[in-house]
Amino acid sequence: MGHWGQGSTGGTLGTLGVGRTLGMGDTTGTLGTLGALGTAGTLGQVDTASPRHGGELVAEVLRAHGVPVLFTLPGGHISPVLVACEKIGIRVVDTPARGHRRLRRRRRVAAASASPPSPRAPVSPTAVTAVKNAQMAESPCCLLGGPGRSPGHPSAPSVPGPCVNRCCRLRACATSSPTLRRAIATATGGTPGPVFVELPIDVLYPFHVVQKELGAPNPPGAAGEARPVQLCSELLSRAQRPLVLVGSQALLPPTPAEELRSALLSLGVPCYLGGAARGLLPPECPLLLRHGRREALRQADLVLLAGTVCDFRLSYGRLFGRGAAVVAVNRDRAQLLRNADVFWKPRLAVQGDPASFVLDLARALQGFAAPKEWLERLRESDSDRDRQIRAKALVPPPCHLNPLLLLQALEQLLPPQSLLVADGGDFVGTAAYVLRPRRPLAWLDPGPFGTLGVGGGFALGAKLCRPEAEVWVLYGDGSLGFSLMEFDTFVRHKVPVIALVGNDAGWTQISREQLPLLGSAVGCRLSYSDYHAVAAALGGRGDTGDVGDIEDRVLAVLRAAQAECHQGHPVLVNALLGPSDFREGSVSV
Repeated sequence: MGHWGQGSTGGTLGTLGVGRTLGMGDTTGTLGTLGALGTAGTLGQVDTASPRHGGELVAEVLRAHGVPVLFTLPGGHISPVLVACEKIGIRVVDTPARGHRRLRRRRRVAAASASPPSPRAPVSPTAVTAVKNAQMAESPCCLLGGPGRSPGHPSAPSVPGPCVNRCCRLRACATSSPTLRRAIATATGGTPGPVFVELPIDVLYPFHVVQKELGAPNPPGAAGEARPVQLCSELLSRAQRPLVLVGSQALLPPTPAEELRSALLSLGVPCYLGGAARGLLPPECPLLLRHGRREALRQADLVLLAGTVCDFRLSYGRLFGRGAAVVAVNRDRAQLLRNADVFWKPRLAVQGDPASFVLDLARALQGFAAPKEWLERLRESDSDRDRQIRAKALVPPPCHLNPLLLLQALEQLLPPQSLLVADGGDFVGTAAYVLRPRRPLAWLDPGPFGTLGVGGGFALGAKLCRPEAEVWVLYGDGSLGFSLMEFDTFVRHKVPVIALVGNDAGWTQISREQLPLLGSAVGCRLSYSDYHAVAAALGGRGDTGDVGDIEDRVLAVLRAAQAECHQGHPVLVNALLGPSDFREGSVSV
């Protein structure tokens, strides 16, 4: 599994981990030959009167790859793509949305116009942050942007190279289809991530428009060796206190989530799930652990990192016990060895697909299970923490709601088809202790880049991907400010979601650290604003959660929000929260 080779960018993307093939989708549809900018039968011959344009080729390639929705920040530079997509049945949604690709496990494409202050820039700067966040979260997407002209004409620099896995440019209609196919292959193959494709306007627009306005002018894959699995199975079979940490990367294609779940259950090793892996095991699963990860890692004698990275989320690898055998599996070599030989050292490091590795490991260790005493010890610790949380939820704050009580009420009401979007700091951190995703790919957070403001876009993409799901966005009042206006999008596009705002009138995650360390909460104070009134003014439904510390009343407000949502209305519940010491001592950097 340690060997990475160049695969074909035609029908497959080569192999990734244990002999599995990542399919690229059907790219053999009839795309036609447009010549340079026309419909002449000879390659390179231009039909100057043809109304056809390069945007049609772009749309046809997207359809051939099964792209159902194009998200966009509209502008004249990319109008041919938008219009062509609409004509062939690709839905065009005029807002940035990021959750769609993570849930559909299919290609996600966004088109961004030039920056208003700088019409020569290929994309708006607002798109760059979203692209970098997608790269850090290993979320494959293809960003199409303008407005540069083809070679021979100067253009602004593309999206910064470090923000994407690849930058490329359409140089002529004749070569646009293979260029786009290669870009999509790069985005979805190996370690997935964003790819930027620059669309010069003299390639996109019909020839007569260009003439009038401008003047005539390989995916890596692991080879899949058996030996790393054999070594890991030997280590695991001897372990007395094994532990598995599953990260977001394990949920990437090609392995279906159900197969990965079955493999983990077959292994019988206690598990912690992080990021997009939350919900992979059902809430009642005896192998699933939610609390006390730090202490469990100190006690474990073997830790399998299946797509989990030793960054700040694992204290850079400082949590492992002395002498513990650490097996790390990751598609990306840099992530695989992050902080290795500084705070930790892997016994076995495998560059490959974590899910495929776990499946092979389960097949090699059929009948294995972790020692019963170890699992019981961890389960008891987990249950103790749950009891402590329930007790803290009963303590009334000096004013407004106890956040734990609010979240426990939501936990009671979440249906099996619910989907949770996390966008915030302190409130979302509290929610992670209480709420349990009901199924795989039912928890969306920004990933390690931690970008605030993803909630509106994630919720939009999630609901479009899973119309049957009850989508809840968990907002802090600080993060809500970045995407509250998306309620306009929800209303216009008839996308019913529920936003639950933990409104504690402050950037509380920041102040929890800043105030005790520096003696001031300057810059961390907000107001108990009427966010629900803004949602209502935009055509949605709004309610306030300032209902006193009465559980029945809290449940009634949340049920009313569910009822409005089921009738087709986006809803915002503005839950006013009192002070809480539940996350006291948490650090935000």
